[in-house]
Amino acid sequence: MAKPHDTGYKELFSHPEFVQQLIEGFAPPEVAALMDFSTLRNHSGNYITPLFEEKFEDVVWSVEARWQGITQRVFVYLLLEFQSRVDHRMPIRLLHYVACFYDHLLKTKVTTPSRGLPPLLPIVLYNGSKRWTAAEDIYEQVRPEPPAFLRAYQPHLRYYLIDEGRYSSEELAAIDSPLSGVFAVEQASADRLALQAAVERLVRLLRADPNKERLDRLITRWLKRHLQRLGAGIDLERINSLIEDKAMLAENLENWAKRERQEGRQEGRQEGRQEGRQETARNLLKLGLLSDRQVAQATGLTLDQIQALREADRH
Repeated sequence: MAKPHDTGYKELFSHPEFVQQLIEGFAPPEVAALMDFSTLRNHSGNYITPLFEEKFEDVVWSVEARWQGITQRVFVYLLLEFQSRVDHRMPIRLLHYVACFYDHLLKTKVTTPSRGLPPLLPIVLYNGSKRWTAAEDIYEQVRPEPPAFLRAYQPHLRYYLIDEGRYSSEELAAIDSPLSGVFAVEQASADRLALQAAVERLVRLLRADPNKERLDRLITRWLKRHLQRLGAGIDLERINSLIEDKAMLAENLENWAKRERQEGRQEGRQEGRQEGRQETARNLLKLGLLSDRQVAQATGLTLDQIQALREADRH
């Protein structure tokens, strides 16, 4: 079953604008230079992958690319990897997915063995907190390296990795697209002030985009899901547009940050009071004039807590 997180991203990448922004902003520039993004065509579908006993929802697009006087459709195979752990089986998984996809193209007569298989660009988009450490080509997992006469017979399939966490805030700021704004919001989620600034930048990027009405609707839905996952105590029902409801959202984010700061101060005061009661209890125990029960009554601690303090002081 798809998680809410990658479901939100799947919705974004079901629209050509975000596929174009991903390739133009995060893939090598020579790749984007080959492509005519006005020809993007969606081929996403559901494919059964028996090897991993899962139903995988592929995000697949094709786009016309031109090189050396040849124009041909290139398939962009996008795998959204939103697990908490790095999956070191990724090269094997991707080899299987690509094989299944090519088999699908043959079965549906998009191509034939005599016409040949179309070129494909596999992309893994990862947003985990740990840096991606899995091999990026299945050949790297063939160990030890085989002798020269065997190397030509080993499998090769490299994917292009986009690891969101590897981009600094400065690098994301230099990529002028709403998608870079989405990535920046993801990165800033743990810091409420940084999150507010990232959302403000995202709104600015949306305002400047020629498809702002369409992208505004899509990213607003994504952001509402994202804030729900963060546990934001915000009235999201009234927010239908980042552009139109910017002031309301900013006020809600500010109130959320204030509540968290107040809760943090309250927790700090409670911890301080607890530490003060424990220190008083230790001093009373050292005097030896009161019983454990009397010390508990004097400090407001429980009898178990007093006995634990006494035991700890003995050691």
